[in-house]
Amino acid sequence: MAKTRTAYVCQQCGSASPKWVGRCPDCGEWNTLVETVVESQREASSRPVSVLRAKPQSIRQIRSDGFERIPVSMGELGRVLGGGIVPGSIVLIGGDPGIGKSTLLLQLSAGQANEGRRVLYISGEESPEQIKLRAHRLGLDSDTLYILPETSLQQILEQIEQMKPTFAVVDSVQAIYSEDLESSAGSVSQVRECASALQRLAKSLTIPVFLVGHVTKSGIIAGPRVLEHIVDTVLYLEGDRFHTYRLLRAVKNRFGSTNEVGVFSMEEQGLAEVANPSEAFLAERLPSASGSAIAVTMEGTRPILVEIQALASTTSFGLPRRTANGIDLNRLLLLVAVLSKRVGIRLGDQDVFVNVVGGMHINEPAADLAVAAAIASSVREIPVAADLALVGEVGLSGELRSVSQTDRRLIEAARLGFRRCLIPKTGSKTRGAPAGLTVLEARTVEEALEIALVR
Repeated sequence: MAKTRTAYVCQQCGSASPKWVGRCPDCGEWNTLVETVVESQREASSRPVSVLRAKPQSIRQIRSDGFERIPVSMGELGRVLGGGIVPGSIVLIGGDPGIGKSTLLLQLSAGQANEGRRVLYISGEESPEQIKLRAHRLGLDSDTLYILPETSLQQILEQIEQMKPTFAVVDSVQAIYSEDLESSAGSVSQVRECASALQRLAKSLTIPVFLVGHVTKSGIIAGPRVLEHIVDTVLYLEGDRFHTYRLLRAVKNRFGSTNEVGVFSMEEQGLAEVANPSEAFLAERLPSASGSAIAVTMEGTRPILVEIQALASTTSFGLPRRTANGIDLNRLLLLVAVLSKRVGIRLGDQDVFVNVVGGMHINEPAADLAVAAAIASSVREIPVAADLALVGEVGLSGELRSVSQTDRRLIEAARLGFRRCLIPKTGSKTRGAPAGLTVLEARTVEEALEIALVR
């Protein structure tokens, strides 16, 4: 069998070259030539064109009976996926080295196997003995969990077609290669070709496939951007490898919301689900310490209370430092400017450090008020009231703006034992304070700080 011919095609202008060059000779762009499988017009014309594998159907004629999600024993993973695994879907999981991607998928595979399903775990980076040792450490064992150490795409596709498992895992997509391409495994052309072939197989056999993807230094999945367009769902496993908690987020999901987050704890027995993240994040809080405030954030449909710590100290240099861990640095600079201009807190000679406890990364503006209160508390050496939670977006004029799903935030704060919650005073009213919780309102940041910082 002759090897498939390839050419290097510019991703900007489409110009083809028989060999790789650093700069496209037509458009002049650098590093845009990518190895691509090509075929001659004679080869294309020799194919039978009368055979059609698919025909147009009316949407009313399409039957979806029996096409239901596969339940997942790990509730946190099921939440992020949108309620379960969709048959025929292809899911890409990325994350830093050692964060727990392989551990999560091995636990998922064992859970599916324990439900009586045939699972094929394809490893291109570890031997079967190494996977067995990790499975033994995690306490996982099943007769229907099969391990395949293989890196050849053709062999992988052949084994999946023969075995027809209910569930398949490929660890990782950068480790496998197609024999039709001359480039090495992990290259742009190899990753794209392998992902496309696995996608076609998953759709044709209705087998869900999970892919592990390496990440670059900037934290994005390595390989061509088209890789994320090929798959149905893209998940990121985040967290500091030296800390306990791991967060699973979806940045793309064709079958569910991308706002959900799953919280896990890395234990000796693998990744354990954290059913109550708010309680876990607040477990080591010092209520009487200055520079600490509680924010009520929303991760999809789940309200989570997190502790925000701030430290302001006199700078030793002419230009004060601003350091943010867990929130956007630009958001921190905005809040520092508002506190200086609208509230009159002197921060021009103060280094300001802000940290979100537990490795959480907050993107929504509802935590603005808690960040501002933590900074003011550190500057004035006055602790925020221990029984107070804060919710609100801060505007450039120093006003407090309302946020969504206030009622759900109040219910979660009351459930965790907080007796007061400070929210923006706007025209919209809440359904009513939960039992045992007093709702306080403020129009400006200055007014809110007068309530929060009480000696």
